[in-house]
Amino acid sequence: MKTAVIAAAVLLLTTGSASYAHQAAAACTGQLHPNASFERGTTGWTAGPRIVVLADPARPAHTGLAYATFAGLDVTRTDLLRGSVTVPAGCNLTVGFWARVTTTETTRGDYLNAGLSITGTPPKTLFSLAFDHATEWQQHTSAAGTATTERTATVSFYASEQAGNGTTAFDVDDVTFTLS
Repeated sequence: MKTAVIAAAVLLLTTGSASYAHQAAAACTGQLHPNASFERGTTGWTAGPRIVVLADPARPAHTGLAYATFAGLDVTRTDLLRGSVTVPAGCNLTVGFWARVTTTETTRGDYLNAGLSITGTPPKTLFSLAFDHATEWQQHTSAAGTATTERTATVSFYASEQAGNGTTAFDVDDVTFTLS
């Protein structure tokens, strides 16, 4: 009888750990943000008062209909767009986005910084875009790595515009938080 109980316990532990390993692997796939393409406006994002979501047939989105724009107004201003997700323990996170720039500037004055902040690590600027960025959609990605604990990842887009220097509109679409 004692041997049967030990065998059942070993079987239960083996089955449980095999099941857990499968669940952990499955949790490390896919896109985390529910509104990466801005098709539902700024739902799921913290957006500054001048962030505009456009569906402009003359300037189409990268995918779908909508994209976020930091519209060039030739005024001195700053604005912020931020989104956060929870990254499960043991998962690698890759952050990506598509951007394009429309500008009348000829020297750097207006810019868009894309930054990443992850629980337990100092925030860092991943990309700094200016007037010389591509006018067609261009993808930017950065791997954030794996951690042994659950963490929060926040991507921030911080735009700064200076008056009298020309106008620069920064468009952002398809912001991905992808697990692997």
